[in-house]
Amino acid sequence: MFFSIIVPVYNRPDEACELLQSLSVQSYKDFELVLIEDGSSKPCANEVERFRDRININYIVKENSGRSDTRNVGMKQAKGEYFIFFDSDCIIPPEYLEIVDRLLKEDYADCFGGPDREHPSFNAMQKAVNYAMTSFWTTGGIRGGKIKMEKFKPRTFNMGFSRRVYEKTGDFRDMYGEDIDLSIRINKAGFTTKLYGEAFVYHKRRVNLKRFYKQVNIFGQARMNLYKLYPDSLKPVHTIPALFVAGSAVILCLAVFVSVRFLLLPAAYLLLLFSDSLAKTKSLKIAGLAVVASLIQIFGYGLGFIRSFFQKIVFRQGLEDSDTIKKVYK
Repeated sequence: MFFSIIVPVYNRPDEACELLQSLSVQSYKDFELVLIEDGSSKPCANEVERFRDRININYIVKENSGRSDTRNVGMKQAKGEYFIFFDSDCIIPPEYLEIVDRLLKEDYADCFGGPDREHPSFNAMQKAVNYAMTSFWTTGGIRGGKIKMEKFKPRTFNMGFSRRVYEKTGDFRDMYGEDIDLSIRINKAGFTTKLYGEAFVYHKRRVNLKRFYKQVNIFGQARMNLYKLYPDSLKPVHTIPALFVAGSAVILCLAVFVSVRFLLLPAAYLLLLFSDSLAKTKSLKIAGLAVVASLIQIFGYGLGFIRSFFQKIVFRQGLEDSDTIKKVYK
């Protein structure tokens, strides 16, 4: 099967170089890379030239318009039978495409998604953020893991679907949660969606905690966008971070005005996070950072969810406009 790998990139030449390097050593060679430069002031043209003799690259440079439109431009240029999407900060294992090709032959899916893992080369903060975004104890286990908290919906850091799916369901919408929106539309159109657990990628994510907070806050806001479009898409698990934020405020008040013993509950949770991360990473430093990253993940998502709930549901404001999306993408 001929794959079209579609990747938007914005001011990340170093990350693009790592992605290109990982694609250049794929054991399965029947693919093209559609790499779309979204108006970057720091383009990756030099990195692309380094790998042109090893990868079939269609390098597109365009004005900045945000990640959804950029992926849509890539799909319009793609020649493959099956489209695969990565983020530019991903590193792809050398057997990835070979595994996907095999799974499509053995257990075909019109649309698939895979999980993400940490790479041994990641620094301590990247590993801590990876823990926060994938752990069951932070609700991260719903992002392509084995925990069945909700029906699996592929995300564009590791997602693929057939040309036929694209022709019927169309482009990514310009909104927060655009990949989940498309996953829902694919499902409603009657196509099959599956989790290919073997087809994982290494996702570096954001290492600056301020940017990480902004990212997960947007995820929380996106949930209300999706709820307005698809009321049945909101599941109890999506409200957990918001309930955590509200519960933390209540516990803090009780600790101040009633008894400090109420702080034992959050202390137990923090100990659980630390112990679980320590068991997985074997590093005291990473475990400590993982507690911080996990709290940012939960509070960031929860506060975004609460903010968007009041904006979209209580005050009945509409979806974000495209200018807002562009600012977030940057």
